[in-house]
Amino acid sequence: MRPASEERFRSLYAAHYDHVLHFARRRTDPASAHDVVAETFLVAWRRLHDVPDGVGQALPWLYAVARNCLLNMTRGENRQRAVAVRLVTRSGIDRGEHADSVGERLEMADAWQRLTPSEQEVLALAVWEDLTSPQAGKVLGISAAAYRVRLARARRALERHLDHSPAPTVASAATLAPEASS
Repeated sequence: MRPASEERFRSLYAAHYDHVLHFARRRTDPASAHDVVAETFLVAWRRLHDVPDGVGQALPWLYAVARNCLLNMTRGENRQRAVAVRLVTRSGIDRGEHADSVGERLEMADAWQRLTPSEQEVLALAVWEDLTSPQAGKVLGISAAAYRVRLARARRALERHLDHSPAPTVASAATLAPEASS
C-alpha cells in the first residue's frame, strides 16, 4: 500500500479498535471477540477504498463488517453442530427407543466438541462432504495415504471420547507392544 493509505489505515485502527472490540465482546466470548476484530480490520485493510471518509461514518461501517464476521462465525459453529448430528445419523444407531437415541445423540455431540479442530475437519470431509481419500487429501494439501492415517486417528479419538476412556499413554502403548526377541 502507499504511505498515505497505510497512514489512513493506522488512524482508522487507532481510532476505532477499542470500539469494535467492545462491540464484539458484547456479542461473543472474549477470545472470539479478538478474532472478530482481527477479521474486521483485515477486511478494512483489504477494502480501505470502501471505508467511508466522512466524520462518524467509518465506525458504523466497521460495525457492519464486525457483524458480518460474527454471523460467519455463527454459521461455522452451526455447520460443526450439523456435522455432529450427521455423524450420529450415519452411525447406524438403533432408533428403537427415542430416549436412548436422544441420549446417544447428545453423547455424540459432546464427543464431537472434544475433538480438535483438525480431527473435526478430517471427519467432516469424510462424513459430511462424502469425499474420497484422494479428494479429501487434496482439500487438506496432503496425500491420500496421509489423509487415511489422519482419518483413522480422528475416528479413534472420537471413539475414545464416546467410550469416556482416556487416551492411551506412551508408556501404556509400549507395554502392549510385543517384546522383541534377541
